Amino acid sequence: LANDLQRHCETYSGSTSAAVFVEPVAGSTGTLVPPKGYLERLRQICDQHGILLVFDEVITGFGRLGQPFASQAFDVMPDIITMAKALTNGAIPMGAVSVRDEIYETVTQAAPEEAIEFFHGYTYSAHPAACAAGLATLQIYEDEQLFERSAEMSEYFLDAIWSLKDIPVVRDLRGIGMLAGVEVFPIEGKPGIRGNGLQKSMFWNGCHVKWTGDSAIIAPSFVAERQHIDEIVDCLRRSLQEI
Repeated sequence: LANDLQRHCETYSGSTSAAVFVEPVAGSTGTLVPPKGYLERLRQICDQHGILLVFDEVITGFGRLGQPFASQAFDVMPDIITMAKALTNGAIPMGAVSVRDEIYETVTQAAPEEAIEFFHGYTYSAHPAACAAGLATLQIYEDEQLFERSAEMSEYFLDAIWSLKDIPVVRDLRGIGMLAGVEVFPIEGKPGIRGNGLQKSMFWNGCHVKWTGDSAIIAPSFVAERQHIDEIVDCLRRSLQEI
């Protein structure tokens, strides 16, 4: 994909592309971890052609990979980061965008001299309840060192996921940090049906896990203990063996 971007820029000029949007780890497609060097290559191409690099960190942000943001885990700095979900621990809807200083200055300097804010708002911008939830969540992350705990628990969690590799129906296992994907072989001609069945089976076995098509997304809470991870993986194993 990075090579495709380079070819596009060489064919049509980088000036035809304003920005490249990418999830550092693709979440809803089943935890697709990028190949080594992929994000670095995107950064190089964007720098070469004057294109903004945007990381969608709605899933990976706030400790999911053991660092505050995936950009830090991969040591690749984008120009813009979008975030949500864990910003308030899912307690109330809230999203945010962070940008490099140069982008911020470009936007704010374009405003009328007497302007007092970035006038782009919508009805529920800076909702007091959402902001309170966000501040409280960030304080808990810091006080309880949950990002560090995520990093510490990652090895145990991923080892537990890898233990499923010999189950015949398992097609692929992927993971990084406290985020994993379990993909099963689809039923011929009926993609997604097996995943739907596994989601129901896991529910009745005591664990509710989101399946997208024939891939499950496993993302334990940062306060999970080892026995909780064992329970999740044991439930998954039973369902995979029963299907």
